[in-house]
Amino acid sequence: MRSGDLFDSRIETMVVQANGINFEVDTCGDGDCLALCLHGFPEHSVSWRFQMPMLAELGYKVWAPNLRGYGNSDTPSELQAYSLEVLMEDVASLIEVSGCREVILIAHDWGAVIAWHFVMRQPEQVKKLIICNVPHPVPASAALADGWAQLKKSWYIFFFQLPWLPEWLMAQNKDGLGRMISESATHPENFPPDVIDFYNENASRPKNLTAMLNYYRALVRGGGAARQRRLGYPVISVPTLMVWGEADTALGVETTYGTDAQVSDLTIRYLPGISHWVQQDAPDSVNAMLSAFLQGLPVPEYQAESA
Repeated sequence: MRSGDLFDSRIETMVVQANGINFEVDTCGDGDCLALCLHGFPEHSVSWRFQMPMLAELGYKVWAPNLRGYGNSDTPSELQAYSLEVLMEDVASLIEVSGCREVILIAHDWGAVIAWHFVMRQPEQVKKLIICNVPHPVPASAALADGWAQLKKSWYIFFFQLPWLPEWLMAQNKDGLGRMISESATHPENFPPDVIDFYNENASRPKNLTAMLNYYRALVRGGGAARQRRLGYPVISVPTLMVWGEADTALGVETTYGTDAQVSDLTIRYLPGISHWVQQDAPDSVNAMLSAFLQGLPVPEYQAESA
């Protein structure tokens, strides 16, 4: 169980063996349907602390794993251990180990990169998909090809391809990742020191830091994105909700345009003024959207939250 007043006492932490490695998994609730929550870079399972109790109250078994290389999950050293194919195998194995027959996939940032591809390759596994602030690969590629606007925002992806230098620079400022998250948030009060410490701890351990960067390296110079392009991107028929904080400094809202051509049953809700860290920055609004979507009700538009 995560300690402190910030974390709901119903959230417990356990170790789960899946796809040949150990995953540290935050859990909450019990039910026949799994709500599998996948965090992003440079985060941690605690990024779902606001959503887990709500999902449990809806009757889901909620699992929020630390992805491989994060937290106390295992940290393989090989670059290809972070390929999209392996990451999708992690998701499939976690679903199998959960024992649940139905799955809701909820994902943010890098977790959403995995989720998009998983649902395209194994749609029969997922009942509903919820994506937070990462575009489908087709409109994302179109935005990158359309000019400098998104390319400039995505500079870090290319920087991370370099060997050792990103690790060295980031290690010189071990509090930098956590500070970047809190300073770019619209509601920094939702990112108190106890939470930021989880993010900074990843960067303080060299193996974790390299693992986090290897997601990007395996995607680009490891050929993961190219292999997925060659496979093609079938239209997704799984009911999908996209929740998008418009004040995202890394991904422009234009990367969402055209998603409806790739997802046949799509709902998008934009949150003006809310950052990339959308489910933590506006938890009440995001929870209301998720709850309505999962219950088959009209998904509300964003209502600004008071500080």
